Amino acid sequence: MNILDDLAWRGAINQQTDEEGLRELVDKKSIGLYCGIDATGSSMHVGHLIPFMVLKRFQLAGHKPVILIGGATGSIGDPSGKSEERVLQSEEDVLENAAKITAQMRKLFAAGETDSPIRLVNNLDWTKDLNLLDFLREYGKNFNVNTMLAKDIVANRLETGISFTEFSYQILQSMDFLHLYRHQDVQLQVGGQDQWGNITAGLELIRKKEGSTAKAFGLTIPLMLKADGTKFGKTAGGAVWLDPELTTPYEFYQFWVNQDDRDVIKYLQYFTFLSHEEIEALAEKVESEPHKREAQKTLAAEMTKFVHGEQALRDALKITEALFTGNVKELTADEIAQGFKNMPTFEVNLAEQELVSWLVDIGIEPSRRQSREDIQNGAITINGDKVTDLDFVITADNSFEERFIIVRRGKKKYFLVKLV
Repeated sequence: MNILDDLAWRGAINQQTDEEGLRELVDKKSIGLYCGIDATGSSMHVGHLIPFMVLKRFQLAGHKPVILIGGATGSIGDPSGKSEERVLQSEEDVLENAAKITAQMRKLFAAGETDSPIRLVNNLDWTKDLNLLDFLREYGKNFNVNTMLAKDIVANRLETGISFTEFSYQILQSMDFLHLYRHQDVQLQVGGQDQWGNITAGLELIRKKEGSTAKAFGLTIPLMLKADGTKFGKTAGGAVWLDPELTTPYEFYQFWVNQDDRDVIKYLQYFTFLSHEEIEALAEKVESEPHKREAQKTLAAEMTKFVHGEQALRDALKITEALFTGNVKELTADEIAQGFKNMPTFEVNLAEQELVSWLVDIGIEPSRRQSREDIQNGAITINGDKVTDLDFVITADNSFEERFIIVRRGKKKYFLVKLV
């Protein structure tokens, strides 16, 4: 199957500059293509993955992808999707972010690939020594201000205002496309639909510099929205990060496993490398047995394994099972730190104390009377064990590795007690 047909089946194509020309090219040979990400943060989130999964599909089809880390463009700021100017980052922050994102990209897309390895480049390498006069003469002369103003990414900001710094962003991104066309044999740029103006500006620059017959193309990905119309990748707690220090593998797994039935097949198509037949079989399960949530579990497993690895997936499944059954005794302290990260938490200096008063002192129970009543009724468990003895004494021996104690009141109300 032609890679473009596969992308179309997955709903991953929004616009193409020359569909017929690109189709003919990818049928004939292995092409170079690229997608970029600016070093404006220390980690990618799940929304960033969307165009890079397309890059990965091209790689698996035998093409030659390039990932561009925006060390230069990240220090400027893309005006796309923003209603006001970005706050400029320090040079040190941009360099640190670029290093961290590069490491993430190597882990996700470059490891273990030998036939068609993904190349990583940083646009700071070919812009940092460019002086102002050369920039204006070699590049600025090729851009018509009226055309730049008409691009959506700029036009949307004219009412509120845009600085020359952000206005020049499309020139820098066009320079990237030209550089990669000349030096990395890149003929296709892939980006989100908001990047259409930047991509077409790059194509115009290539044709002015290399001639009107230069074979270069652009392809954009549709904006990812959930069935309820809200933006994909956001939760009540904010973005879902790929850095396990910001979003734990357990939280990452839960994000995917809790997707709406109306969205899950679309996400399987976009984000996983399952075959058409496997995804269609899961789509049938969503219709016939939605309560089993097989599609969501498959999506969560595939994505957690892809981003965090097999062991992290096993840990996430173990934590999920423990919380579902209430059998938390088999968890390690590190697994507890993941699974109970967002549950009500108390910090205590633990000395020996009767459970009745301890539950009141740390704030789990409102009164001694209620504490005694809940213990007698079997409503209190400590680390998965039900406690009904009113004389029970809580000590550090009741903790996980002298770090945590898990209290459950009733069937579902968990509390995490940190020992300090």
